[in-house]
Formats: sequence, C-alpha cells, structure tokens
Amino acid sequence: MNKVGIVGLGWVGTSVAISTLHRGVADELLLHDVRPGLAEGEAMDLSHGSSFYPSAEVRAAALEEMTSTDAVVIAAGRGGTADEDRLDLLAANVSIARQIARALRGYGGLVIIVSNPVDVLTKVVTEESGLPPARVLGTGTMLDTARLKDVLAEELQIDPRSIHGQVVGEHGDSEVVLWSSVRVGGRSLRAWPGFRRDREPVLATTVRRAAYEIIQRKGATNHAIGLVTAHLLEGAFRDSRQVLTLSRLQVGLPEFEDVALSLPTVIGRSGGTSVILPDMDPEEQAALERSAAVLRKAYADSTA
Repeated sequence: MNKVGIVGLGWVGTSVAISTLHRGVADELLLHDVRPGLAEGEAMDLSHGSSFYPSAEVRAAALEEMTSTDAVVIAAGRGGTADEDRLDLLAANVSIARQIARALRGYGGLVIIVSNPVDVLTKVVTEESGLPPARVLGTGTMLDTARLKDVLAEELQIDPRSIHGQVVGEHGDSEVVLWSSVRVGGRSLRAWPGFRRDREPVLATTVRRAAYEIIQRKGATNHAIGLVTAHLLEGAFRDSRQVLTLSRLQVGLPEFEDVALSLPTVIGRSGGTSVILPDMDPEEQAALERSAAVLRKAYADSTA
C-alpha cells in the first residue's frame, strides 16, 4: 500500500495527481492546499473518475497528515511568467518551502520537490527538514532530459525511446547537455549520419527555452512534469534502481559538495542513494561547475 501526499494544487499539483492515479502509483492520495476548498474540490473531482484508473482513495488532508504518507510531493508556490527565469521565483517560494519543510521534520518517507527554483528549494527543504539528502529529491533535469530526447527525435526522425542522453546541473538557464555521451541506438550522436555538431547549440537552446515557450502560449507548464513526477514515484516505490537525472544535495563530490543539482542518480525505495558522476569532456565539466556556481549564489541570495 503506497500513500502519496501532494502539497499545492495549482496547475502542476493537479497534473501530478492525475498522472499518479493513471499510473497506479498510489493506493491513497492525500491533497493539501492553502485553499482548503480547492483541495476538497479536486479530491471530489478526481474521485468521480475512479472507474477509469487503478483503485485508489483520494481525499483532502491537513498538512500535518502528510507525515503519514510514504512520499510527499511539494508543488506549492508561485509559478513563473514567460519573461521570468526560474530563479526569479526564489524569494516567494523559498519562504513557502521552509514552512512546509518544518512540518516534515522527523518524516519517514520521501520528499519530492517540483516547485521552482527546484534545485535551491531541494537544498532548503533538506536543511530545514533535517532529512537525509537521499530522501529529499528534486525532479531536477528529468524533464529537460525528456525534452532533449524529444527534440532529437524530431531532428533525427527516431523514436525518443531509442535516444539516450542527459541534461545535468541546474533545472534552468545554466543547465548542461552532455552532448559527448548522447547515443542513438548504441551509436554516438556525433557519428550519426547527417548530424552536424553546429546544431548542438541550437538544439540546446530549444531544450532550455521550452518552458518559456509553453508559458507564453498557455500560462504554465504542467502535463509533462506531472508525468515525470509519477514516473519518479513509481521508480521509488518499485525499488526500480533506474538511473534518473534527479536533483539532490550533493555529498562527497568535491566540485559539487553541498549544492543541490542534477546528476545521474540511482532511485529506489530508500530514495536517491547513489549519485553517478558521468563522463564529460572538459567543456562540459567546466559548464557544470559554472552551473553549480550559479546555484550556490542563488542559495546564498535566498539566505541573505
């Protein structure tokens, strides 16, 4: 029996809820929002669709009840606008994250951060809750990695599931595409017939700006991140040992010590327990170190 709580029921929180139910991840789903009526309404609406997803109980809950769950998803906070980057959300959302983290002190489950800026909030929640870094995970660059595969799929006319590559670092403007290790059907992308390396900066920009383009058109990004979060929860509950580009507070990596950013991480029931430092060329290594510096500064600004 897996019990999941979602804190924050805006565009993203509700997409996480429906994706979690459709995937059959939760046997019980608790919903919380600062607007109690919204949580109750969403619970009622989702419950009315129970004939069309695997059996699960859905109900509104107080924040204090979240400590009875196996995983809590934090989707609370202000969303961004088309002319803001994710770090522009820092001041408003750090305060909200601190409040939620204090309510989770002593919690025994996993905490999944979806709200932005996800990397800074992942560090804030880890420190404020007192939980081990392996059990406080940001969705990080999982979505950016999926976007990379989608962009390359269109470029190469290949199914995205046959493309293997990673975006690491910040979930934001300093993110790093590891072009040197992208593989298509076991072959290096850079050796793929017809692929030109001068396309890499263009494609990286498309990936990096994807959220801005969506927000400009519809006001928010929500469906893909809902799917990403449900996939992460499923991997954890099934102890899948998948390697995902999660954000967590890094420990034992000298260049990235005490900063939360995305690196390939093994996910299981105990959280993100093993972090893998991927092979990188010197340019990618330098870019990842710059991304870490951006995040260190952002965290310092949040505590000033």
